Amino acid sequence: MVFGAVLIWGLGWWVNVQLAKGSFADHRGVQLLVPAIFGVTLVLIWELLVRGLEVPLVILPAPSVIALRFGSSLDLLWADFSQTILKGALGGYVIGCSAALGVAVLVDRSEFLRRGLLPVGNFVAALPIVGTAPILVMWFGFDWQSKAAVVVVMVFFPMLVNAVAGLRETSALQRDLMQTYAASYGQSFFKLRLPAALPFIFNGLKISTTLALIGAIVAEFFGSPTVGMGFRISTSVGQLALDMVWAEIVVAALAGSAFYGLMSLIEKQATFWHPSQRRGRN
Repeated sequence: MVFGAVLIWGLGWWVNVQLAKGSFADHRGVQLLVPAIFGVTLVLIWELLVRGLEVPLVILPAPSVIALRFGSSLDLLWADFSQTILKGALGGYVIGCSAALGVAVLVDRSEFLRRGLLPVGNFVAALPIVGTAPILVMWFGFDWQSKAAVVVVMVFFPMLVNAVAGLRETSALQRDLMQTYAASYGQSFFKLRLPAALPFIFNGLKISTTLALIGAIVAEFFGSPTVGMGFRISTSVGQLALDMVWAEIVVAALAGSAFYGLMSLIEKQATFWHPSQRRGRN
C-alpha cells in the first residue's frame, strides 16, 4: 500500500509537470486540470495509506467511507446546510457587509470617526470568537439569528477596514480634478472613489466568505436547535462517528469554495478594467 501511494504520487507529479511545461500551460482548462489532478492524487494516497496501515475509523476514516456516509445522509446534510449556511452564515454575511459599507462611507467623510472607530474596530476584530459567541447566543437565542449575529461581528470590521482603505485610494490630484469640474460629493463618489475602491471592497467580501462560514459553524457549538453543521459535528464527535464529521467538513469546504468562487467571478466582471484582472487575461 505504501509503495502504491508513492507510485501514485510520482505519477501525479509527472503528469502535472508535463502539463505545466506544455504548450497549453496557460490554457484555462489546463490551469483547472492541474489542481484537480493534485487533489485526486492526495485523495488516492489518503485511501491507500489509511487502508494499508489499518488506521481505525475513530482516528481517520478513508475517503471511500466518508463518501458512503455522505451519500447515505444527503437529507440530513441538506438540513444542516440550510440551517447553518443559508440562514446563519449568509444572513449574517449580507447584514454585516452591507452595514460595513454604509459605515465606511460615513467614516470616509468624518475624520473623527476614522480616528475613533477604526482603532476600536481593530480591537473588536481581535476578540476570540469562543468568547463572543456564547454571549451572542444568550442574547439572540439558540436559533439561526444568534449565529447570524456572530457572523455580523466577524465580518463587519474586516469589511469596514478594506472599504475605508479603498475609498481613500484615490490620489489628491484626482480629487482636485473632480473639484475643478465642480463635481458634487455624490458625483465624485460614484464616478471616482467607488470604482477605485471596488478591488478593496471585493477583497473584504472574499475574506468575509470564509469568516462567515467559520463563525456560523463555531457559534453552533455553544447552543443550537437539533440541526446545523456545528451541532452535527459536536454530537458526532461525542458518538465517535468520525465519518459523519468528515462528511460535514466536505459540505463546509464545498460551500466555502463555491461562495469564494462566486465572489471572485463577480469581481472579475465588475473590475475588468483593473490591472490585476487584465494580467489574468494575458
